[in-house]
Amino acid sequence: MSISPLSDAAYEHIRLLIKRDGLPRDARLPGENALADHCGVSRPVIRQALARLRAEGRVYARHGAGNFVGKTPAVQSASFEPLQSIPDMHSFLDFRCVIEGEAAARAAACRDKGLLQAISDKCRALEGAFARGDPAIEEDIAFHLAVAQASGNEFFVMTMAALMEQTRMSMGLVRKLSAQPMVRRARDVKQEHRLVERSIIAGDADAARSAMTAHLRGGIARLFGREEAVLK
Repeated sequence: MSISPLSDAAYEHIRLLIKRDGLPRDARLPGENALADHCGVSRPVIRQALARLRAEGRVYARHGAGNFVGKTPAVQSASFEPLQSIPDMHSFLDFRCVIEGEAAARAAACRDKGLLQAISDKCRALEGAFARGDPAIEEDIAFHLAVAQASGNEFFVMTMAALMEQTRMSMGLVRKLSAQPMVRRARDVKQEHRLVERSIIAGDADAARSAMTAHLRGGIARLFGREEAVLK
C-alpha cells in the first residue's frame, strides 16, 4: 500500500522540472497529459505525484485552471517508519482524530472561496469514485489534504504529507478488512465526508471538529470494531 516507484519517479521529475526550468512561484505547470508524456507514466500516477507535491506546498491547484508552482518548503517533511503492527495502526488512527479534527475546526474559519470550493470538489470526486466502484483511496486523501490546506496552518499540511504512506496504508486496510458490506461502508463514508464538508462551509468550528473526529472514529470502528473507537 506504499507509494509506487512510478509515483516517486514522477514526483521527482516534476520537482526537477520546476527547479531546472526556474519556474517562478504561481507559474502554471503543464497539463496532466503533457506531464504524463514527459514522465512516461499514466495520468493516475501523475495525479498521485501532484497530490504529494500539493501536500508539501510545492504545487497548488486552481479550480478549472490547473496546477501552479507554490512555495518551496523551508523545512522538509519529517519521515516516519511504516506501520508495523495492529497497535501501531490503532495509535495512528487515534492521532489522526486529534490532528485532523483540529484542522477541520480551523478550516471552518477559512474565508478563501477557492480553498472551500476545493473541499467541495474533492468531496464530489470521492462520491464519484465510489459510484464507479473504485476504492477511492486517492480521492479520500485529496479531501483530507484540502481540509488541511484550508486550515490556514502549513504545519497541518506538512504533517499530512509526512504521514502520506501511513494514511494510504490505513485507508487500504479499512477497505480490505472491514466487516461492513462494501455498499454500506461506502454510504457511511460518503455521509461522513458530506457532514465534514457542510460543517466547514457553514463556518461551524465545533461541528466541523466533531464531524471529522466522528468520521475518523468511524474508520477505527470499521477496522477494529465499535468498542475500539470510543474516545479514551
